[in-house]
Amino acid sequence: MDLFDDLPEPTQTPGAQATNEEKEEESLKRKREDDDTNGKEEELKKVCKEGLPVLKGYVAARRGEREEMQDAHVLLPDMNSCLTALPSGVSRVSYFAVFDGHGGARASRFAAENLHHTLSRKFPSGETQNVDKLIKKCLLDTFRQTDEDFLKKASMQKPAWKDGSTATCVLVVDDTVYVANLGDSRAVLCRMEPEASAGGADGRGRSVTLALSKEHNPTIYEERMRIQRAGGTVRDGRVLGVLEVSRSIGDGQYKRCGVISTPDLRRCQLTANDRFIILACDGLFKVFSADEAVKFVLGVLQDGNAESKAGLKEEEGLFEAACQQLASEAVRRGCADNVTVILVSVGF
Repeated sequence: MDLFDDLPEPTQTPGAQATNEEKEEESLKRKREDDDTNGKEEELKKVCKEGLPVLKGYVAARRGEREEMQDAHVLLPDMNSCLTALPSGVSRVSYFAVFDGHGGARASRFAAENLHHTLSRKFPSGETQNVDKLIKKCLLDTFRQTDEDFLKKASMQKPAWKDGSTATCVLVVDDTVYVANLGDSRAVLCRMEPEASAGGADGRGRSVTLALSKEHNPTIYEERMRIQRAGGTVRDGRVLGVLEVSRSIGDGQYKRCGVISTPDLRRCQLTANDRFIILACDGLFKVFSADEAVKFVLGVLQDGNAESKAGLKEEEGLFEAACQQLASEAVRRGCADNVTVILVSVGF
């Protein structure tokens, strides 16, 4: 039996009613204050976002003289929709990547389809200390996981897949660029050096080409030593006389010979003097130096006579034309390999 069954319902006294009304008024007041605070936070986020660089990606792909297109690419100027939550203080994440396959197109396509999803799952979120360190760890873990996932899938096939792929990924977190790369695809940044004009005002000066990635091939001393320590050999500049790169996704048969999937990581801050980033497979850089590629793009942008593409603003049309012309020029110069170029415009 419940001891309180027979107790009468409590009656509301005038004093109690007044207390309830006060509570309701206090609750409404708190709600208004919360709304004001949220509004101010949203306004602050909006102001922060407006100060971020505007990034737009353009891509050109040429098969060259190859029977199959083994390159793959991804352009995600706004990756926020892929992320469940952003780290505190971060407003926007962008992702651009190029993958150059060898021995087939399956590794490059797998990386293009899966790497950014793995990255999204591992990306830091919420209140975090040292976001920079967490992002670097996230990139390292993502490359390892992508390689493991592809090798597992490749080993289950009959016969087992022997494809491999380079990877050059540019992750832009607000105005900070993180580049993770394997193999010989590359990323370079065009930065304009301001020069003081006669009137003393700063203007755009000469271009400076900044390397954002590091090549990995068996002729580099550290790479060759790692391969030899693992029991592999380097002949004619190739692992076992066959594989041209010393780091890759896939290439299961070479993993025991010291070929690894650990990327090099580089970071830089974007400035108002930055014009664009070029990501490209080695098909471009076989016939262009990095500086030549940057100057070629600048030439198209400064010429301003590019044919306008439907739906694009004038500047967007120029970047689109520069990207297409750079890839076509690589083929014209005699590159028989696949050529993929991603051009990312940077505007403030």
